[in-house]
Amino acid sequence: PLPIIFRTFVGINDIFFRATMTLHDYITRTILPRYDAFDRGHQRDHAESVIAESLKLAHEYHADEDMAYTIAAYHDLGLSVDREFHHIHSGEILMADTNLRQWFSEEQLLTMRDAVEDHRASAKRPPRTIYGAIVAEADRQIDPETILRRTLQYGMKQNPTADFDWHFDRAYAHMLDKYAEGGYLRLWLNSQRNVHGLTRLRAIINDKDQMRKICRNIYETIPHS
Repeated sequence: PLPIIFRTFVGINDIFFRATMTLHDYITRTILPRYDAFDRGHQRDHAESVIAESLKLAHEYHADEDMAYTIAAYHDLGLSVDREFHHIHSGEILMADTNLRQWFSEEQLLTMRDAVEDHRASAKRPPRTIYGAIVAEADRQIDPETILRRTLQYGMKQNPTADFDWHFDRAYAHMLDKYAEGGYLRLWLNSQRNVHGLTRLRAIINDKDQMRKICRNIYETIPHS
């Protein structure tokens, strides 16, 4: 066993370290690593991208950047429970994290929970606050190739033995359901990035032969396991 004086020093040092840790340090060290266990479309690079876009939008709309940053960091943590209700579970995880109370009030945390719950693309009602609109918009990340890649990756994870035609048909049906004119996707802030990306993606969806060629090229680059 360590000498009692040394153990006491280590304990005091740990308390001091936690007391002086910044919000950014805490999220970087303890929250973002959780994304490493998720599927390829929802790993740490995704969370970091949503964070970056959320901070840009928070600055544009004069919102609290620490709140926007934290909301983005927690928005998909509920995937550790299940996919269908991950937005609800993510809000529960945020509220259960007592460490956040050294940076935010209870009222702020409740607003942040609501925002996390409201980020889901299939939500039928508008976000309740600007923070929900910010994270929802930041989470869209409408880059055609990225969306098609993630859609194919998810299908290959669900049905790894299926051939390309099966995966393309599934991807095409998903694109029509979510991104085509009349699809369920909503852009609450109509950021320039997403409006431009959605226009490009719809052009691809409207040309099925072109979409098949793009998907074939992407499919060939994805590891088949």
